[in-house]
Amino acid sequence: MNRLMADLAAYNHWANETLTHVILQLGESLQQQIVTGSFPNLYATVLHSWDAESGWWQRMEGHRQLVIPSRQFNPTMKETVNGLLHQSLLWKNWAAEVTAEQLCTPLPPNEAGGDRFPASKGDVLVHVCNHSTYHRGQLVHMLRQLGMTDIPQTDYIHWCRSVRNG
Repeated sequence: MNRLMADLAAYNHWANETLTHVILQLGESLQQQIVTGSFPNLYATVLHSWDAESGWWQRMEGHRQLVIPSRQFNPTMKETVNGLLHQSLLWKNWAAEVTAEQLCTPLPPNEAGGDRFPASKGDVLVHVCNHSTYHRGQLVHMLRQLGMTDIPQTDYIHWCRSVRNG
């Protein structure tokens, strides 16, 4: 179980890094161009992913006042990517060392209104990685709408075959 969690977090970091590298190669006008998706453009989608990974990390760490990046400042795309990659690296490093007992530890209560459904720290890790995968799929769709055709493969099985197994 622990290896699967460590692999999932390592994959998440790698996939975030792989896809955001492509996005950083685009000019700001393409990063900000309005396209169809849950969010209006590449920038807003990457920023949302950072907000989510950061917010859940802070919740897991027991912070009472969450610092949500998009509410605190107006980062550039480069700063947003760096923030997301730093955050996913924290998840990766945590998952590499986590014990089975820690994975089962309940998430501290949400001070902002309480949790209606309790979750373990392992549940949160899976959610964070799944959530990021969902939005990376949207980013790929947006990149295609912007005319990109050379988009790197970021499927989990690709990571298993080419990265984890060398």
